Amino acid sequence: MTEIKKGDQVGIHYTGTLEDGSVFDSSEGREPLAFEVGSGQIIVGLDNALPGMIVGEKKLVQIPCDLAYGASNPDMIQTVPREGIPEDIPLEVGLKLHMQTPSGQPLPVTVVELDEATVTFDANHNLAGKKLTFDIKIVSIE
Repeated sequence: MTEIKKGDQVGIHYTGTLEDGSVFDSSEGREPLAFEVGSGQIIVGLDNALPGMIVGEKKLVQIPCDLAYGASNPDMIQTVPREGIPEDIPLEVGLKLHMQTPSGQPLPVTVVELDEATVTFDANHNLAGKKLTFDIKIVSIE
């Protein structure tokens, strides 16, 4: 049997869960996730777990936040005056928006707090600071 090595194209089915058991992503009902091992296309902790696996093999992989989406960065949380937000945007906690950096790059943010005078946005990845668990199955190796 062929074992996965860096540079191989692989297909995997997966279910990703948080520490409380809630599912944050899954390939169930979809095509397998296809990518090149070691290319940086997926999070480091999952990429590191694949070498040596074979087609049909299943594995439960626990990934600390530093090998997933990193720690939550407090500098990525900003509070702005509410008057700077267009009135036609129905603000509520949990709303996901796209803002622009000063250089014009799109920046996804989530409203995490708001009051009459201010809105607080968090630009951290929604999985930053979280330990992740993946239940994976190798379906192809090329």
